[in-house]
Amino acid sequence: MPALNGQQALAQLWAAAALDPSALERAQLPADAAPLPSSFAVGSLAQASIAASALMAAELWRLRGGEAQSVAVDLAHAAAEFRSERYLRVDGAPAPELWDAIAGPYRCGDGRWLRIHTNFPHHRDGILRLLNCRHDKDSVAAALQDWQAFDFEQAAADRGLVATALRSFDEWDRHPQGQAVAALPLLDIRRIGDAPPLARPFAPRPLQGIRVLDLTRIIAGPVGGRTLAAHGADVLRVTSPWLPSILPLDIDTGRGKRNAELDLRQAADGERLRRLLAEADVFVQGYRPGALDALGFGPEQAARLRPGIVYASLSAYGHAGPWAARRGFDSLVQTASGFNHAEAAAFGGEQPRALPAQALDHAAGYLLAFGVVAALARQMREGGSWQVQVSLARTGLCLRQLGADQTACAAADPGLEQVAPWLDDYASGFGSLRAVRHAARLSLTPAHWALPSMPLGGHAAEWLPR
Repeated sequence: MPALNGQQALAQLWAAAALDPSALERAQLPADAAPLPSSFAVGSLAQASIAASALMAAELWRLRGGEAQSVAVDLAHAAAEFRSERYLRVDGAPAPELWDAIAGPYRCGDGRWLRIHTNFPHHRDGILRLLNCRHDKDSVAAALQDWQAFDFEQAAADRGLVATALRSFDEWDRHPQGQAVAALPLLDIRRIGDAPPLARPFAPRPLQGIRVLDLTRIIAGPVGGRTLAAHGADVLRVTSPWLPSILPLDIDTGRGKRNAELDLRQAADGERLRRLLAEADVFVQGYRPGALDALGFGPEQAARLRPGIVYASLSAYGHAGPWAARRGFDSLVQTASGFNHAEAAAFGGEQPRALPAQALDHAAGYLLAFGVVAALARQMREGGSWQVQVSLARTGLCLRQLGADQTACAAADPGLEQVAPWLDDYASGFGSLRAVRHAARLSLTPAHWALPSMPLGGHAAEWLPR
């Protein structure tokens, strides 16, 4: 089918959250810019997901006593924000490299392609031990000739590592996890406990006074927290001192947030997080399904501790199916679920081809923010505690359902000069930043980040006064 434009895609996202379609009249999504080079409607997904989060923030502000306002998102600006980590500059220089030297696609001995993800040291070292090879591409390529792709995929998963075999859409649709993902809603918003409606008095910004505990890493979850901060939320990102991070992503997604470190393996730090949760409005986490339950921070546990909480979860492959607990990243989900195969075919190549953005990550981040604010609105009207669930794989299915356009494969790939109109300069704890500003323009409550990006662990684990 022909690819949907941003306005049509926004209508689909709005319907997925069962929201009043009359609000869509206040959204302006012009489609007058060149698409990104892809056979998929990546630009439409960028424009629509950013617009959905912003329009929902505007609706919450109206519910808090503000006026109705318009929201506009330009296509080219949205596409640039979907690739914000590519355009980040620190003190005038490119940010440090994101990718490890051996990450990427390889042919296995059975002729099938496989992608490995080694950006975290423990994942890299585990892959090298499994292959018994050196840390260079030639050595990895030679070692994988002794493996069949699906066998290595399973062996890696059994060890908690991250690698996926290349599949076509047809193969993914027949896979048990592909079928489980297809049965999930794009935004799973459900009531998980009883609580009276919480008062949200009027404030100058849509999310001002709303406290968000952000326990996420890499791109998708942190983009969701960054989006909530852009509309005024007090976002406290909590990371662990023993889990690895990727510096350029922390810099780019850290705008508007405060950062605290807690080691939840330690009883005292677990108690500090419980105290924070007891005074939070939103808890956002990106750990594998069930991973936080054993520590006392699962959704039902959070709802008992903080009645009225909105508990948002992000996963790679969804919360149902045989891969629900499997680790994953955007690039691997693209490979497993058919995108790399389809893009290669569209461009006439044989090697797996990635989408022109970490589109599943970014879209899932904006959808996470969208779902959180939609749940906050329902809490205000109906009471209750709420859970929001989003996954990269289900977000990918949404992108597929927006349709394809082979002619867009010939589009130019925008460089730094082309996105310059949407870059701003920011002070930070890392130096002077040049980065993509938020693409959503709200007519009465302009989105902006009130706090600079700062190193992890640089703030106290406490809330600001409301």
